[in-house]
Amino acid sequence: MAETLYLSDTQDKKTRYEELIPQIIGLIQGESDLIANLANISAALHEAMGFFWVGFYIVRENELVLGPFQGPVACTRIARGKGVCGAAWDEDRTIVVEDVDQFPGHIACSSASRSEIVIPVHRQGKVCMILDVDSDKLADFDDTDRTYLEQLMRELENII
Repeated sequence: MAETLYLSDTQDKKTRYEELIPQIIGLIQGESDLIANLANISAALHEAMGFFWVGFYIVRENELVLGPFQGPVACTRIARGKGVCGAAWDEDRTIVVEDVDQFPGHIACSSASRSEIVIPVHRQGKVCMILDVDSDKLADFDDTDRTYLEQLMRELENII
């Protein structure tokens, strides 16, 4: 049975994350299927935070392959070091981009995407996937997003 996430539209971003993250952790903790967990994380973040696009790219051999997501159709494969996702994987670090048009080598899966945050996820000390979140607004991501999305990805790492 699906759970409903309860958040007020009038809360500030920090409060929304503080209420959302425990709900997402509750959704994924008892589930061992990775794809189910990635799908629920994507849906919860998309619904509760109102992001334009939220999804995962999974490392398969030497490229990122599209995994569960919410939002418009996306790029299916991304090479290591290419675009924001490939750079976050290659550099093994969170990347926040205020204006994707200013990011060298940005891959425009959707022209409506304006800003982006990408967080690596690790298994056995290596990047195994990345969380990609896009906004249709410029400079929509900040340290609050970084802090809480990184926290959520560390929780995911504990499960996988």
